[in-house]
Amino acid sequence: MGKTISEKIIGNKARDVVEAGQIVEANVDYVMVNDVTGLPAFEQFEKFPNGTKTYSEKIVLIPDHYVPNKDVASAEQAKRMRDFAKKYNIENYFEVGRGGVCHKLMIKTGFVAPG
Repeated sequence: MGKTISEKIIGNKARDVVEAGQIVEANVDYVMVNDVTGLPAFEQFEKFPNGTKTYSEKIVLIPDHYVPNKDVASAEQAKRMRDFAKKYNIENYFEVGRGGVCHKLMIKTGFVAPG
């Protein structure tokens, strides 16, 4: 059976043949992080050894799901995202009022394109 589109794309970036279920290291163009996926990712990132390169130019932070904030917990999530962006000098941080729907914004701003 042929490869899925995901296997082809990830395999290209991993420079290896990949199959569903594998864990691979891939040199991706960008990583989109939203206000739902960000906090668990930040917690894991903070566990990396000191001096780990952040690849800040490849990170795109977009608050989306809790905009406007619906309660104190979602406001705290937004603050943690903002603080992470500042701490690691993430230039591709779309503050509330500058962003939109994360998947659409990735296309609209040119982070995602055919090919």
